Amino acid sequence: MMLRRLSCTFVLSIGLLLGGEVFSSEIIEVGAHKDLDQIYLGGSVIPYKEVTLSAQMPGRIEFLAGTEGDSFEAGALLLTISDESLLAKRKSALAQYDRAVAGLQNSQVQYNRELWSPQTENATQMPGMGLPGMFDQMFTKQMSDSMGYGDDDVQRQANLYNQGSAVNQAQSSVRSAREAINEIDAMLRDTRSIAPFKGMIIKKFIEVGDTVQPGMPLLSFANTDYIRIRTEVPVRLVPYLKVGDTVRAYLDVSGMMIPAKVAQIYPLADKSKHTVTVKFDLPIGTHGVPGMYAEVAIPVKNSKPTTSIIIPRTSILKHMGSLPSVLVMNDQNMAEMHVIRLGKKVDGGKSYTVLSGLKPGDRIVDHPPQNWKPGAEIK
Repeated sequence: MMLRRLSCTFVLSIGLLLGGEVFSSEIIEVGAHKDLDQIYLGGSVIPYKEVTLSAQMPGRIEFLAGTEGDSFEAGALLLTISDESLLAKRKSALAQYDRAVAGLQNSQVQYNRELWSPQTENATQMPGMGLPGMFDQMFTKQMSDSMGYGDDDVQRQANLYNQGSAVNQAQSSVRSAREAINEIDAMLRDTRSIAPFKGMIIKKFIEVGDTVQPGMPLLSFANTDYIRIRTEVPVRLVPYLKVGDTVRAYLDVSGMMIPAKVAQIYPLADKSKHTVTVKFDLPIGTHGVPGMYAEVAIPVKNSKPTTSIIIPRTSILKHMGSLPSVLVMNDQNMAEMHVIRLGKKVDGGKSYTVLSGLKPGDRIVDHPPQNWKPGAEIK
């Protein structure tokens, strides 16, 4: 407010007063004040954090921890979905895993047998020509090698490679069975909804016994210790805001002005509405609930700023049936009455803007006597 106090206490002359009464008055100089326009935008109160828990698996709701308004700590169990079919699948997967492990053990034994006791050294595996095994071992094997009908070393390498391949396939079967169990365990975890942070249930979409399908919403869970205002700001007004700025906000619950801090400005605009989403943080302890209507005052500087004269309410004379007026001091230090036209209230009604009747630099009397008469001189 552009007001300057010129003196503290003045005594008006006897001709001005009745009964010699002394008034404590001040002379103040009025000045021009640049107007700052504000545009009020509607929005809604939102929680600081909010998530919607959806069903990941089909089934029946078996357990529900509470209802709207109930609070929970992070990690608390909120609800469960029936898992009988998944448990049966897990048992089957465990049996498959046991079979895969047994097959792996058998293939490893066969590989070790081929490594330490090759089939090429087994007489019963040689072409015997109907003769006893001893004859085959001593004569037939050497004769076949010398005549080019076989190579024991190549045969042994082939047998080792075959048994090694069997071991690798068995190991893959074990890993596949283990991952099948892990997949079922993940699906079992999806049948349980856990509180991701400290908060409360603000809306539930199901009841115990309801059948759900994947994608269906179950609960809305939010942290309401802190609340925010979310509003859509026209693109042309976004340059007047930056993160960290403080603006005025109004909630339906009280109608009083509340300071709101710009917390987040979205980087993209809505293509259809041509607006940008902006979130404002409200002070801790602000009384409000999510979904409540709110208004935010966006300051807008005029391209050609206008000016207003602001005077205190205590300087206004109000006679019965007459227009508001003030006492203006002229060059001879004499008080003159000027009729003024008042504008809007400012500072909570402690001051008014003046639309006409005064100009910057005028000296007016604050706390003037209400029974003032012309012709008085301030000593």
